[in-house]
Amino acid sequence: MKGKKIWLMILTLLLTFVTVSNAQFHDYQIKYGIQPHFLMESSEFSIHPYQPTFLGRGFFRYELSYALAAELGAGYGTLNTFDFTGAYTSTDIVPVDFRFVLSPFSIKDFNPYFYGGIGMLRWSVDTKPAVASPNAVESAGWDAFVPFGAGIEIALSDNVLLDISGGYNATFTDDLNFYNNNASNDGYFNFGFGLTFVSESGSSDKDGDGLTRDEELKLGTDPNKADTDGDGISDGAEVKKYNSDPLKADSDGDGLTDSDELNKYHTNLNKTDSDGDGLSDFDEVNKYKTNPNAADSDNDGLSDSKEIHEYKTDANKADSDGDGLNDATEVKLNTNPLNPDTDGDGLSDGTEVNKYKTNPLKKDTDGGTTDDKTEVDRGTNPLDPKDDVVLEIKKDTPIVLNGVTFETGKADITAQSESILERVYNTLNAYPNMKVEIRGYTDNTGRASSNLRLSQKRADAVKNWLVAKGIDASRITAKGYGEANPIADNSTAEGRRLNRRIEFVKISD
Repeated sequence: MKGKKIWLMILTLLLTFVTVSNAQFHDYQIKYGIQPHFLMESSEFSIHPYQPTFLGRGFFRYELSYALAAELGAGYGTLNTFDFTGAYTSTDIVPVDFRFVLSPFSIKDFNPYFYGGIGMLRWSVDTKPAVASPNAVESAGWDAFVPFGAGIEIALSDNVLLDISGGYNATFTDDLNFYNNNASNDGYFNFGFGLTFVSESGSSDKDGDGLTRDEELKLGTDPNKADTDGDGISDGAEVKKYNSDPLKADSDGDGLTDSDELNKYHTNLNKTDSDGDGLSDFDEVNKYKTNPNAADSDNDGLSDSKEIHEYKTDANKADSDGDGLNDATEVKLNTNPLNPDTDGDGLSDGTEVNKYKTNPLKKDTDGGTTDDKTEVDRGTNPLDPKDDVVLEIKKDTPIVLNGVTFETGKADITAQSESILERVYNTLNAYPNMKVEIRGYTDNTGRASSNLRLSQKRADAVKNWLVAKGIDASRITAKGYGEANPIADNSTAEGRRLNRRIEFVKISD
């Protein structure tokens, strides 16, 4: 009973160390261990009362394939029984055997197996029965035997297994108990448990990362950990697929983990600046929010780096100032990509370039004294300096059109008059809603009725000239006043010259 208690305590102690672990049931190089066994003789003697017998066995096991291994073992023990007279018999045994071990499948942390083989048994009867066998027997010798049985391995840790097994050993002798009945050979049952230690194969891949143990030891990675650097990518994938460093979570040192680069941003794990734009992938992702895979995130023709560091423009907006010109075009034109109206004339750079073809760097493109915005608003041509000058007029305040002259006694406008009439035209063109009156006057030479008719014809001639240039006739009233309302003394030649005039009067806006 004392022996049974000891073995029960050992078994309980071993079971307390059982952990959920994936020990190497397969893909190992060598397994070795020790196995204490309980023995029960199978012979012609009645086994009564039962006398516990033990055997200690050590072994080395070499894996031949995934499911098959070869094992060499040896042990030492005793077989105790009682003969037909009730006398005690004891035989020392030393089994040496070669086995094949078959383990076709594993279930999580359990690996069932079967074994069978052949060996040699050295036996020696230590305590003989009281009455000798009627047949001649030997008290010691070497004989062959065949072991076979089954067992199960239970993982205690990655490299230690608890082995529980049972089987039968059929010998080629009938003399183990110093008795030979010429009927059948002796044999014995065994049941035991022990510890098995695992030595990994260099070609094993215990962590399932796609790298063998030899490869991992050469690289410096942990053969027991699929992802040595903890970056979310297995060591095997880093080495064989992505060519990244399995010992560094951030292979290229750009501040992004390899896993984020691969799965989140799709950048190059081995390049700090995947798109070669001069900005690190980390800065593009976290600081500037630009695309780390596109050197020109906004596709405006400027690299992200130049926009950020050189021009201070928005690398995510093709037109940083929203003026209708993309940043690259503004840089090329020397306009300010951060100011929608570089020359401050009131027109955006894009409107000047695309619509009016004016110079976005000059307020007054045609140099005619009026800025481009004013010309656009009043309808004059910002590319033609001739139309820049207009008359400054007030409602109901006549302006004498000095320079508008006619052939003597006629209503024919002279060529010299056209420069001042261009200004009248520009004024009417600049203010498209304005209505005016053209007034014709003469001096007091001749009959008043004739002068009245002449003044009307001259006023009509000016109106017709303006209408011919494109001014709506409904906006112009032409009226002759003859010699009325003189502005100078008709008694002098100079006075009469001044009184022969055309006046321009705004009558409504």
